Amino acid sequence: MSAKYIFVTGGVVSSLGKGLAAASIGCLLEARGIKINLMKFDPYLNVDPGTMSPFQHGEVFVTDDGAETDLDLGHYERFTHARLTRDNNLTTGRIYEQIITKERRGDYLGKTVQVIPHVTNEIKNAMRKIGSDCEVAIVEIGGTVGDIESLPFLEAIRQMRQDLGRDNTLFVHVTLIPWIAAAQELKTKPTQHSVKEMLSIGIQPDILLCRSDRPVPREMRSKIALFCNVEEPAVIAARDVASIYEVPLNFATEGVDTLVLKYLKIDAKAPDLSKWEDIVARAYNPADEVSIAIVGKYVEYEDSYKSLKEALVHGALAHKLKLRVTWIEAEGLETKDEDGKPTLAYESQLAGFDGILVPGGFGKRGIEGMLNAIRYAREKQVPYFGICLGMQTACIEYARNVAGLSQANSGEFDPATPHRIIYKLRELTGVEEMGGTMRLGAWTCVMEPDSLAAKAYGSTEISERHRHRYEFNREYEALLTGAGLRLTGTTPDATYVEIVEIPSHPFFLGCQFHPEFKSKPLEPHPLFRDFVAASYKHRGHAHITQGETPHVAVPATKA
Repeated sequence: MSAKYIFVTGGVVSSLGKGLAAASIGCLLEARGIKINLMKFDPYLNVDPGTMSPFQHGEVFVTDDGAETDLDLGHYERFTHARLTRDNNLTTGRIYEQIITKERRGDYLGKTVQVIPHVTNEIKNAMRKIGSDCEVAIVEIGGTVGDIESLPFLEAIRQMRQDLGRDNTLFVHVTLIPWIAAAQELKTKPTQHSVKEMLSIGIQPDILLCRSDRPVPREMRSKIALFCNVEEPAVIAARDVASIYEVPLNFATEGVDTLVLKYLKIDAKAPDLSKWEDIVARAYNPADEVSIAIVGKYVEYEDSYKSLKEALVHGALAHKLKLRVTWIEAEGLETKDEDGKPTLAYESQLAGFDGILVPGGFGKRGIEGMLNAIRYAREKQVPYFGICLGMQTACIEYARNVAGLSQANSGEFDPATPHRIIYKLRELTGVEEMGGTMRLGAWTCVMEPDSLAAKAYGSTEISERHRHRYEFNREYEALLTGAGLRLTGTTPDATYVEIVEIPSHPFFLGCQFHPEFKSKPLEPHPLFRDFVAASYKHRGHAHITQGETPHVAVPATKA
């Protein structure tokens, strides 16, 4: 199958939503029955984002094959049915690593290795690889046009048009029309300069997605079309929206998918967007709300938990609820008196929430605060959901405060602890490198039939994605289960514990995997769906039960 390519670039500033734009275009093409694939190129020199700080890069999204990738791949999977792998996200670092490996091996037969053609050929080969099994491949170029780092990628997509022709390639440029408060008007000059920058490297955008916080007048679109050398219908107003799941519908209203089909000369059926209209209707017309506290280490930068937040939104939408999230810095729950002794003052920060969630993370900072939050949820019967580190800390809290092991800890936080409830993977002992040295990707989990988890999934065997170095120590299994903790999910060979629960609690579940990576707006993850239901029930509204999704009428299709 020979694919056609859509290249998505960005100008003026970063964070304009290129990933969402690419995902939304993919969503619309899928709705028309077209098989698509998506790819992200990141210009930084890291081999992958796995070792980067969440404060700098945001979330690391993990695919089934264990690749640590950019968070935009999460958007791709949430908006489409594309099956993504490590081939769908490449960085400058990884491309250079591949080229240097070939050069050391002698593959270039003594030639001088240069950016053109060797680097650009490597980039083009990567694009052709993901385009080998689809009709349309959507390729996002990270960074901003004008950055020196992204030049090899822009040169590669320029060459792709030369190689494949205009009928098989399409350039979509995401740009900004800022509102200047002092002048009280929108300004098109940044967009003009961004397109000029593209033209200087030989790329003429076909479609402009003009980001703005307010409507873009028709005469302004005409001006942009004239100065940027594009058709007026191809100047798209991409306004800010309250829900990102409205973006595909807005693009459809603006005719983005129609333009794509026109320029790529593709015939396709009319799209069926009724399910997306249903989701947006739920988002804007909630029956009630649910309040969740997320106690984490990186809450200052919400993109660190991008998939987690979206999975909670999906769980709330399944019950036609509005999600209210409060981000609580874990260190802020480590309250002490004047003598440095722990106090219960932190409880006031946790009071009033319908549910408490502790997400993943690395390192010892904030751990005692997480343990306080977990103890509060356990003792006050507040629904609790622990993910990865949130499961590990739940086991430590239970060991300390229920099983009587006051010095219980993880080998990650205290290597000298006498009770290593959580310990490092045996196969990683002695491995000091940080990149890619974890239990990564999809692993099978088998569950006890009468567990909360099995009831949520409607199955006793599942596959979920992992990203961690430490595991539950089964030497303490008898002691903790004897004290009331239940291990309800393990790997098929019973080597690793995957899920823990407290049967006497309304909803207390910790999982070693990351369920947020597989949640979609149209297919909310069962654990998030049931956690939200339990949290709402705790609020005092018992008419929604776990596993139940109330019927919501689908609105009429927009003209």
